[in-house]
Amino acid sequence: MVRSKCWILAAILLVGPVAFGQSQGQQTTAPDHMEHRFDNPEQLAKSFDDPARDAWQMPDRVIAALSLKRGQVVADVGAGTGYFTVRLAKAPTTPKVYGVDIEPKMVSYLRDRATKDGLHNVVAVQAAADTPNLPEPVDVVLIVDTYHHIGGREAYFRKLAKSLKPGGKVAIIDFRTDSKEGPPAEFHFPAEKVKAEMSAAGYKLAAQHDFLPRQQFLIFELASRPSR
Repeated sequence: MVRSKCWILAAILLVGPVAFGQSQGQQTTAPDHMEHRFDNPEQLAKSFDDPARDAWQMPDRVIAALSLKRGQVVADVGAGTGYFTVRLAKAPTTPKVYGVDIEPKMVSYLRDRATKDGLHNVVAVQAAADTPNLPEPVDVVLIVDTYHHIGGREAYFRKLAKSLKPGGKVAIIDFRTDSKEGPPAEFHFPAEKVKAEMSAAGYKLAAQHDFLPRQQFLIFELASRPSR
């Protein structure tokens, strides 16, 4: 799994080399996932939280597709600077939201942002390489533009299953193979690859949405409950 940034960003929304830090820091690749550091939140927030992102990320429509209910708990894994975390927290159902990231500076940034915005239903969580470290079971896990940063995905998602409530869902949004934006082309995974990997980890496809112009949007549920 990624050592220092398998998570970040509910937004690898930047385009081109600078987006992935060739001019900002070291980048290495592994056969099936991308390693990268995202440890400069103030700078990255200018792009990750750019209002222009809304036009193609369609956050309101994404959140509506999650069908959240009042009292539910959501984990935004790869929260980054909080693009989705903040919007989830402000949704009409006001869920409790865990903003999860592997970068300590991003976790601090998100914690400060939630405090400044008065979002008492947001909890910033420091993830580890092989787990999001969720402090309690959740109803929905949202993973935006982060799936391709996760190594050892079968083991990771098998472990994650134990942090899902009965009926819990895992929503994965990542760049399509034909998208010109996002990570290098080798990390644009086809939907069938994601489905196959999640199936191997014990999940089944619950829904697939095609309204995002740059990304695939797949929602999974457990094929069976994991043993505790």
